[in-house]
Amino acid sequence: MSAIELPTGQGTWAQVVLREPRRWKEHPQPYGSRVAFAAAHVVADPLGDNTPGAPAAVDWESTLAFRRELFRYGLGVAEAMDTAQRNMGLDWPAVRELVRRSADQARSSGARIASGAGTDHRAEATTLDEVVAAYEEQVGFVESTGSQVIVMASRQLAAIARAADDYRRVYDAVLRQVAEPVILHWLGEAFDPHLAGYWGSTDLPTATESFLDLVRDHAAKVNGVKVSLLSAEHERGLRAALPAGVRLYTGDDFNYPELIRGDSQHHSDALLGAFAAIAPAASAALAALDDGDLATYDAEMDATLPLSRHVFSAPTFYYKTGITFLSWLNGHQPGFTMLGGLQSARSIVHLARIFALANDAQLLVDPEFAAHRMRLWLEAAGAAA
Repeated sequence: MSAIELPTGQGTWAQVVLREPRRWKEHPQPYGSRVAFAAAHVVADPLGDNTPGAPAAVDWESTLAFRRELFRYGLGVAEAMDTAQRNMGLDWPAVRELVRRSADQARSSGARIASGAGTDHRAEATTLDEVVAAYEEQVGFVESTGSQVIVMASRQLAAIARAADDYRRVYDAVLRQVAEPVILHWLGEAFDPHLAGYWGSTDLPTATESFLDLVRDHAAKVNGVKVSLLSAEHERGLRAALPAGVRLYTGDDFNYPELIRGDSQHHSDALLGAFAAIAPAASAALAALDDGDLATYDAEMDATLPLSRHVFSAPTFYYKTGITFLSWLNGHQPGFTMLGGLQSARSIVHLARIFALANDAQLLVDPEFAAHRMRLWLEAAGAAA
């Protein structure tokens, strides 16, 4: 195999020898031991006016093809989440179209889908009743498509709420009306600074107890909780305290191997943006877990962790840029463009490191093709060796 010169910072360059591509085994069936969703990104139309604040222009063909790629590896799709640039370029008209099209695709593929319902289309909401109405509108729409509902954290509620009781009032109203059990999403401040103090407190134990009280009181309407706080210790404590039958879907892109593996009493299922980047390796690991082969599970998952931790490094909310860049390197989309121009959110050195780590993990579908695209991008960026 050939090699590529990549910038490493401070004006230095390093040679990366391309690894032989790995032929990953497809696994279109879901897994028996864990429920696993990949939170998928959207592909921007390279000819669209995807400048900051412009209506989202989506490349629907490439976006849906990427979801079919995830289905090939037995992963469900968590649709219209923060990975898809919710609150960062994906507006409500595009959300509706995305969820409708993806739900149809999942149905025809016999795959699982869950989609985010929030309040972002009512940015002007100033009262709790308006937040409830906004949630009800989006929940009703997602249910109408046949997708499972993920009740997303609300920036509008975080701005209005003054105490834990305000959160309870809103969530009580929403959960009383859902048709089927939902997934509740607790998105941490690292992923969205607007959500600081969610559940009514900046003290994590206090917020956790308020969250658990809500889940316990509505356990029949809660399929699971998706927690993205990047704390393995907190997640282990929370999942042990959940009512029987309520799943914990890890959103911890730093510690997912150990959390999904679990212990003798508890484990986490998965709803991860990282799985959109490492789908074939995650599939190999989950298949090994189904077979009780923990050594292979550990080896497959652990090999992906350096890549995931780099993609999700601070500022974490720009992780979407890395996932999109890797998708482009692997030929899943025609260009490295994003809604709202977010392709500019990570540095040249950061993205070059993604190439190197994906190469290490054998997650480049065609290393020579990926290297060709990498060289073109470096040249266009004025950073060719």
